[in-house]
Amino acid sequence: MIVYGSSMSPFVRKVLAFAAEKGIELEVKPLGLGSEDPEFLRASPFKKMPGFCDGDFAISDSSAIITYLEAKQPEPNLIPIEPKARARAIWYDEFADTILGACSGKLFYNRVVAPVFLKREGDAAVADAAECDELPPLLAYLEGVMPESGFLVEDRLTLADIAVASPFANLRHLKVTVDPETYPKLTRYIDSILARPSFKPWVEKEKGFLEKVMAA
Repeated sequence: MIVYGSSMSPFVRKVLAFAAEKGIELEVKPLGLGSEDPEFLRASPFKKMPGFCDGDFAISDSSAIITYLEAKQPEPNLIPIEPKARARAIWYDEFADTILGACSGKLFYNRVVAPVFLKREGDAAVADAAECDELPPLLAYLEGVMPESGFLVEDRLTLADIAVASPFANLRHLKVTVDPETYPKLTRYIDSILARPSFKPWVEKEKGFLEKVMAA
């Protein structure tokens, strides 16, 4: 099984962490933005990361890839079976991708991707508005719904945690911190999930790479 893309994408990182938690070995083929790699285009015709292939089966979109991996190897179960728990896990996956991920993406694109990789000026106003206006309500929401167990669904690790934690790695790369006094449960949650072996090596590798390219 091959994943195409960069782990600095929270969507790619989510797939890699999900597979690691299930004990599924994936080959990662790093790609930059706008790659014309034919195998990547076969999996992702609109050039969205990640692309994925397993033999002659190819598909893109992190949630679609994760659905395939869960069906391919049902245990350990990371997408709950109980109907309400499953619905909540899918909601958090959607929240992470389209709300939290969109917010963190505005920061990461305009402060890192545009100036460092595309060599053009990012929109500082968009990034600042995302950090100051959009992000705090999302943090408050997560603080309010966080169970004492430190897991969002069924008091155990599920797709919900993997999806929600992934964008916070990008925020950490930007040194956008979550105030532990205002959001104590969320702070512990982020620290715990990103410290898992499924996340930590990727996050540390990304941090080292970004420090090198941004110092150049």
